[in-house]
Amino acid sequence: MNRIYIKLIALGLPLVFASCGAKKILVKETPVMQKTTEKSEKNADALELKKLSFVQKVSDNSVYASNIVGDLRFNIKAGGRDITVPGSLHMRKNQVIRIQLFIPILGSEVGRLEFTPDYVLVIDRMHKEYIKATYDQLDFLKDNGLTFYSLQSLFWNQLFLPGTDKLSEASLHKFSVKIDEVGENNPVSLKNNNMSFVWNANKQSGLIAETDVTYKSAQHGISTLNWKYSNFTNVGVKMFPAKQNFKFTTTATKQKQAAEVTLDMDEVTTKDNWDVNTTISNKYKKVEAADILGKIMSL
Repeated sequence: MNRIYIKLIALGLPLVFASCGAKKILVKETPVMQKTTEKSEKNADALELKKLSFVQKVSDNSVYASNIVGDLRFNIKAGGRDITVPGSLHMRKNQVIRIQLFIPILGSEVGRLEFTPDYVLVIDRMHKEYIKATYDQLDFLKDNGLTFYSLQSLFWNQLFLPGTDKLSEASLHKFSVKIDEVGENNPVSLKNNNMSFVWNANKQSGLIAETDVTYKSAQHGISTLNWKYSNFTNVGVKMFPAKQNFKFTTTATKQKQAAEVTLDMDEVTTKDNWDVNTTISNKYKKVEAADILGKIMSL
C-alpha cells in the first residue's frame, strides 16, 4: 500500500509543481526510500531466520536415548543442613524420573523420590512412611505450574512448552532469542501466563548451560528455579550433563522454603534392564502430601 501511495505522489505532484522544479527532487528520493525499506525488511527477515535457526539448534540437542541411568553423589542444602549421600538416577522418557538415596558404605536405600506423569512418590525407608499424590494435590507443584513433562525437560536438559509433552516445529516460533549477546550464551526465553523461562544456550553448540524459571502470582507469591548443567558427556551422538545443580525458592507454601540440590553422576548409561514401577510395602504408612517438601528434605 505504501509503495502505491508513493508512486501516486511521484506521478501526480510533478504535474502540479512542475514550475517549482520539484519533479527532479521527488524522482530522486523515491528509489532511495524504496531501497532503504527493502533493505530493512531483508535485514529483519534475516535476523528472524537466524533466531529461529538457533532455537532449532537448541531443540535438536535432545538426546535420542529412552533411558538415562547412573550412580551419583547427591547433595542437598536446606534448612541449615548440608548433606551428601550416594545415590542413583533412573529416568525413562515419558514414564519416570527416579532418584534413590543410599546409606554411605552400607549401600542400603534410605529414600526414594519418583516423578511419573500421574503422581509424585516419596518413600522414607528410615521411618517406613511414604507420600503418593497427584500433581493437583501438591501445592508447591500445582501453584508453580509444574508438571511431569516440565520437570522431565529440566532433568533431560531440554527446551519445553508448558502444557505439552513435546515440542513441534511450529511451537519453536513461540520462543524468543537474543542473538549476539555479550558472553558465551544466547538467552532463549518464553512467557507463559504467570511463568517466565530463560534458557541460556551456548552460542556455538546450542547446549543449554542454565535454565531460569520464575513464577509470579498475586495469590501464591514468587517462586524461582535456577538449574545449571555441566560436565557434558556423550550419550550416542548427543551430549548429556552428568552434573546438575538446581536452586529452588518459593513463597507458595505456608512458609518460605529454599533448597539447593546437586546431582553429580559418576557415569551416564542408557541401561534399560530396570522396572519403572515401584512397589510399596504394606508395612509402610501413608502420610499427608501437604508437606512433601519437608519430607523430601528430611530423607
